[in-house]
Amino acid sequence: MPDTTVRWGVIGPGRIANRFAECLTAVPGARLVAAASRDAERARDFVARHGGERHHGDYASLFRDDGVDAIYVATPHAQHADVAIQALQAGKAVLCEKPLTVNAPQAERVFAAAKAADRFVMEAFWTRFLPVFAQVRRWLDEGRVGKVTGIESFFGYAQPRNLDDRLFRADLAGGALLDVGIYCISMSHHLFKGPLRVLETSATVGATGVDEDLRARIAVGELAVELRMHASMTQKFYNSFRIEGSEGEILVTEPFWDSGQAILLRRGEAPVASHAPYVVNGFEYQVREVQRCMQAGLLQSDVVPWADTLAVMRCMDEIRAAVGVRYPFE
Repeated sequence: MPDTTVRWGVIGPGRIANRFAECLTAVPGARLVAAASRDAERARDFVARHGGERHHGDYASLFRDDGVDAIYVATPHAQHADVAIQALQAGKAVLCEKPLTVNAPQAERVFAAAKAADRFVMEAFWTRFLPVFAQVRRWLDEGRVGKVTGIESFFGYAQPRNLDDRLFRADLAGGALLDVGIYCISMSHHLFKGPLRVLETSATVGATGVDEDLRARIAVGELAVELRMHASMTQKFYNSFRIEGSEGEILVTEPFWDSGQAILLRRGEAPVASHAPYVVNGFEYQVREVQRCMQAGLLQSDVVPWADTLAVMRCMDEIRAAVGVRYPFE
């Protein structure tokens, strides 16, 4: 790999991959080289739109492309594990959309493949890198809200009810938990670390066998701070992330997973707002981290370490088991 350039390939050139490609202009040394899709025209259009050099009509051709150093995986959830493992075995670094896999055993396979290939892999949990959450952590470290007593997080939207859409398909690992609830859990774990213990959960499971609406109470970290979360594909919420404390609270405003504003509310004091706009669209921070780790010869990032991905995945496995959601390929 050149000392200062990371040549990127993309698998699954859809909506989220467009956002990835757009952010590369803000990452020194990042260059989009190629894209692959089972629909060759889709890959061709993506490369033309974003200034890439070539396209591939199958994934294997991209794995064999010697001009690619790292691959961004943006396929449906159910394909993540196999695609990531094949990319790692081909000698590529991997940034794979969240959830990294659909269950913990699959994630363990991915990390084993990364170790065997001596290649970097990271779940693309871009929200962990946003400047607004760095400010939230500073306020917590300074004790600005006193003793933390709880977390409340909502992620809900009214998805059009198309049962052929990936979100409603069990064979593609659809459902509210893996698509949006993961943000509530992962960001809580990011801020408070430690074990995740499911206290209570309930869900509305639709005709296709996926969780369409899900609630959970989860103890987070050594202090067992309670997360109360609600994830939904059928209801639109004010999608905030709120940390409650003995002396006040911190509110990451809607939509919290893509927010540029946090508000510190201390009792008896005027609110303090922190604004943290992006350079491009927020994806640039995770790409910078991948390239930093690659240049340093690291296999994982300390912002989204493998242990964190596994902890969150095991928690979600436990929740799915409790509400009776199992994918047909498991």
